[in-house]
Amino acid sequence: MRKGRTALTVAAALGVVAASSLLTACGSGGSDAVTLKLVAADYGDSEANGSQKYWDDLAAGFEKQHPNIKVDVDVHSWDVVDKKVKDMVAAGHAPDMAQIGAYADYAAAGKLYSVDKLLSVPVQADFVGQMSQAGEIKGAQYGMPFAASTRRLFYNKKLFTQAGITPPKTWADLVSDAKALKAQGVRYPFALPLGTEEAQAETLIWMLSNGGGYTDNVGSYALDDKKNVEAMSWLKNNLVTKGLTGPTAPGELNRTPAFQAFAKGQVGMLSGHPTLMNMAKSKGVSYGDVAIPGPDGTPRSTMGVTDWMMAFKQGGHPKETGAFLDYAYNKKNVLDFSRKYTVAPVTVSASNAMTSSPKDKALRPFIDELAGATYYPANKTSWPEVSAEIKKQIGSTVTPQGSAAGTLGAIQNDAAAAESAE
Repeated sequence: MRKGRTALTVAAALGVVAASSLLTACGSGGSDAVTLKLVAADYGDSEANGSQKYWDDLAAGFEKQHPNIKVDVDVHSWDVVDKKVKDMVAAGHAPDMAQIGAYADYAAAGKLYSVDKLLSVPVQADFVGQMSQAGEIKGAQYGMPFAASTRRLFYNKKLFTQAGITPPKTWADLVSDAKALKAQGVRYPFALPLGTEEAQAETLIWMLSNGGGYTDNVGSYALDDKKNVEAMSWLKNNLVTKGLTGPTAPGELNRTPAFQAFAKGQVGMLSGHPTLMNMAKSKGVSYGDVAIPGPDGTPRSTMGVTDWMMAFKQGGHPKETGAFLDYAYNKKNVLDFSRKYTVAPVTVSASNAMTSSPKDKALRPFIDELAGATYYPANKTSWPEVSAEIKKQIGSTVTPQGSAAGTLGAIQNDAAAAESAE
């Protein structure tokens, strides 16, 4: 892992000069002004730190270097941004760029520029390898990773001290700790959010921990794999059935209220991403985070999540769009965004800078885990449909009458049919 990062770091360093030359050339050539349209998602948790200001400042900096290129940015909440772009594309008014949750449908329909038509080679090479690969369809990259995270097990230090326990390393430890927390009257000894908000993430965490996952070694859906059935059955039999997951049924518990409960001191343990650090600190909750436990220790794989930047062909501005994206993905700007919104960077140069910086110490474990993480099968046009089914059905696997094998088998049948139609 270190060798790969070093090589890419050298490439990224060499790319500073090349990217600078490309940007200068683009900014000085031609007299016709071009306005690029970007639609982006909001990563802020309040009006004060919304992403609109970040993008406006970034665009202003870019425009100073490129007076003939203007960048118009519209930022929307995650609730509506994907639909906003979908409607624009359907109406024949695709933006030049979109920073949203999925790219595969647009790539499969031939609507996107491949990354090699946009970015300078050093900038393209600076993406973290696994993230870059997740943006590929049939060997060509169309999705550019933008903001990443993984999950670690957060625990409430005060509650752990009161219960006389230490952070779990194995599944058996997790059960033992949850029992001790329950005995202390903790409302949610282990919060298990399998509600529709983000059940696909929580599910994948535990499947990967047991050596399973959503796809097999050749990339085909394998939701009903034996290891996946084992993982969901274990959650049901060892945590849910024993009353260790709190008063809200996992299938009805969403990530946001679970995080809020942790910030109120009502949760002993849960799987969380880096933004939970800010929530806990703001409420004065002393927390720790460790690797998600595996059956016998270290999980067999960890989950990585990334959002996507993409560029549409319709506007016909690959040179200008590429210049802006080269600028957006330079180390300084990636660092600024990552630090502002407490997310892991998607480039090697920014990752190396953060892992070596004392002020980013809290984020380092998340960055390190991303190096070998497994991502959603975002390169499948069927993934949004399959993800929706997981969100809808997976909570039933841990109910008293639920069957992991039956539910995962049904989702797998639908997934296989959707995959064959791609």
